[in-house]
Amino acid sequence: MTERLAVPRDEYGFLVDPADWNRELAQALADELGIGPLTPGHWRIIDYVREHWLKHQAIHSVQQTCRHFGLDRKCIWRLFGGPLELWKVAGLPYPGLEAYTYMENEEPDRPAAPFHAGTTARPVSPADGPAGP
Repeated sequence: MTERLAVPRDEYGFLVDPADWNRELAQALADELGIGPLTPGHWRIIDYVREHWLKHQAIHSVQQTCRHFGLDRKCIWRLFGGPLELWKVAGLPYPGLEAYTYMENEEPDRPAAPFHAGTTARPVSPADGPAGP
């Protein structure tokens, strides 16, 4: 484990304490998960999911998150590989059995395109990021 990843994580790889999270750690987690460099598009979604969870202790569905930014419903798979990977990079703790099962079984209608590629409902460059608030 590198120095950047020397924070307590549970058996599933989620941070035990979201207060341990920072942007450098997020990038290290993304690297560990094979996501690659985090772009402005990644950061907008990470910040949105993190802020919502810290404020409400609740998750948004994948579709709600993508819709918030005007992206197609597969944006989480394209950018992160799936909702569990997003949750880990966002530095959030184990979401509970029900939410974990939902995230684990949530899949797009067809296989997701590789990270940062594929067809969207409207052309979007992940490097440009989603239009954000």
